[in-house]
Order: sequence, then C-alpha cells, then structure tokens
Amino acid sequence: MANILLQQLFISALFTLSLSTHFCLSSSKQSATIYDILRSNGLPMGLLPKGITNFTFDDSGRFEVHLDQACNSKFENEFHYDRNVSGTLTYGQINGVSGISAQDLFMWFTVKEIRVDIPSTGLIYFDVGVVHKQFSLSSFDTPRDCLVATMSVNNQLIIQSVPKRLSRKLRTPNHHLQEDLMAVL
Repeated sequence: MANILLQQLFISALFTLSLSTHFCLSSSKQSATIYDILRSNGLPMGLLPKGITNFTFDDSGRFEVHLDQACNSKFENEFHYDRNVSGTLTYGQINGVSGISAQDLFMWFTVKEIRVDIPSTGLIYFDVGVVHKQFSLSSFDTPRDCLVATMSVNNQLIIQSVPKRLSRKLRTPNHHLQEDLMAVL
C-alpha cells in the first residue's frame, strides 16, 4: 500500500514538474521579441525598425512582421519597410524576403535575401536581384526609428512631396495617377 502511494505521489510530482516546465518554455518563447530571434540566428537586431511588437515566427524559421504603416529608415542607404515584412530565417541569413526595399542612386530595389558571413567579416549582404550590396554590419547593430513613408505610384516611392504650385506642371500618362498625386499633396 505504501509503495502504491509513493508511486502515485512520484507520478503526480513528475506530471506537475513536466507541466510547469512546458509552461515556462512556452512563456519564454512567447516573450521573445523579433529582435531576440534575429540575434539568436546570428543577425543584427537593426535589420528591422524599432518598436515592432506584432509578429509571428514558426519552427520552420518563417516570420512575418506587421507594422502600423509603411516606413523608411536611414542607414548608409535608405531602406523602405512595407506594412508587412516576411522571410525565412536560417542561421546567418534571411531567404525569401518580402516587404523590404533599398535605395541606391535614386532607384529602389527589392531586397530578396540578407546574409552575414560566418564567421563574421563585419559585413552584411543584401541581394537585390541585380547585385549584392554590402554594408558595414555595425550599421545594423540597433533598430532605427522608422519615419512614415510617402506614397507609392507605380511601385516608385516618392520620397519628397512636391509643392502644390509645382504639381500642375507634373504630367502623367494616366490621369488617375495625376489625381492620386494631387490628392496626397
């Protein structure tokens, strides 16, 4: 009888310990920020703008970040973040990036992949399709403020607003685009 009681007590204690371990691990996984996840995958926290709290991350490494609005951050070049940014994390890189663009020579390029060298060379590489842009890794150490992005016409970002007195001189092949531009100004 004493053995049965001890066995039940042992099983009950083991079950309680297992349950509390599960809840502790679940709690710590949920409390991790997207910046913690980037860092644990060998990437700098500053790849994404400051203040992100709404994101998903699964066991395959797939993540989605949801911003309140599209925005731009300035590093060595300017980066644009759409309202939704996604990709797949593996150690030292993000594949299948969606929602990030980089400006170079007044043109915007869609970022397709981001990677760092392992071991680190102090550089970070952005695959924008036609070339791989490299930047100093230290530029991305901390998340930057993200300023509200201006509107996009035909996937071309308008970074500076046009004064109303000059807007009449703008000619667009599509009258609706000109109306849309005027509505923003």
